[in-house]
Amino acid sequence: MSEINTITEKKNFDFVDTIRCISMIGIVWEHGSAVPPNIYHNVFDTIVEASVIQSFKFSTIAFFLIGGFLINHKFQEYSTLQYLKNRFNNTVKPWLFWAILLILLTCLDRYVAYIKGGSSEIVDNFFGYLGHLSFRSFFFTSFWFIPNFLFCITILLLFKKYLYKIWFGVILAIMSLFYSVNLYYGWVETLHAAALFGFIFYLWLGVYLNKYFTTVMAWIEKKSYAVLITAVALTFCLACLESMNLNRIGISDSYNTLRVTNILYSFAMFALLLKIGNIQFLKDKLKPRETTFGIYLLHFVIIDRVFKLILQPMHIDVKKFGIWENTANHFVRFLVAYSLSLFVTMLINKTRFKWIVGNRN
Repeated sequence: MSEINTITEKKNFDFVDTIRCISMIGIVWEHGSAVPPNIYHNVFDTIVEASVIQSFKFSTIAFFLIGGFLINHKFQEYSTLQYLKNRFNNTVKPWLFWAILLILLTCLDRYVAYIKGGSSEIVDNFFGYLGHLSFRSFFFTSFWFIPNFLFCITILLLFKKYLYKIWFGVILAIMSLFYSVNLYYGWVETLHAAALFGFIFYLWLGVYLNKYFTTVMAWIEKKSYAVLITAVALTFCLACLESMNLNRIGISDSYNTLRVTNILYSFAMFALLLKIGNIQFLKDKLKPRETTFGIYLLHFVIIDRVFKLILQPMHIDVKKFGIWENTANHFVRFLVAYSLSLFVTMLINKTRFKWIVGNRN
């Protein structure tokens, strides 16, 4: 996302900040839920839950599309090793800082719990616990995005002589669709964070979009808002129905990003956002170019550590709440996590330590 945090100076694409800002809002919204899947049995409650979660489910694919769009020219300027080396300071170092902070805070929390009579795992097998926690934190929390994003970039750089070949994109699309089908059969891990080859296609599509941007925008401009909004509404409903069906047949990962219907919804939303273009208010007030990566890095630490520190002593059981109480809880958690992440990022950006949110000194 740090790559998404830097717009090429060769061109100014006004829509980029809008999509980046809205997509990050969606990422925080998605992670703000405190409710485990499949707890509602009433059809109406399930529809509401599916609608609330699905609303921003386009965000992850949108980030890969924007990421590919912004780095297209760099594929021609740098070798794989040069590019990855350039990314280290602006992307990997801040990512490591916050991921390690999450790990340290979790270890501290577990040690305090042990002193108070809780599980002794952290002292009985500290290095085993630390290894498991580190693997989970790097690859199965929101921090999964950076290693996956860099892996996708590496693959495209290794095959960059085929970058604008349609057949290459088709192969990548088939790889992604494998994970869509895998949701129903469980041949491999279903979590989208584990879909190592699942997102390369969307990064490639962003690169392809950049190359043929004029043609794509000419097509978008010919479409009325009514057509695009209808496409969004239809794919949204289909995505909700697929999630409800996955819930019905007992699939725990029923809101997976790589559902076929969610892919279609993400494309429809992306097209609508391209049509809308720049929203100056978001650019002026939320400053997505300077804050997006920081919000990404901070928000999960706030949700996973700060919220738990405050709420665990209250012993709140969300499973006993109804759909409306949990939806309100979701909104409040999102609002606090996003606002606090934005505020802290803006503060850090005023200091010499702004490198920890991906901005150069």
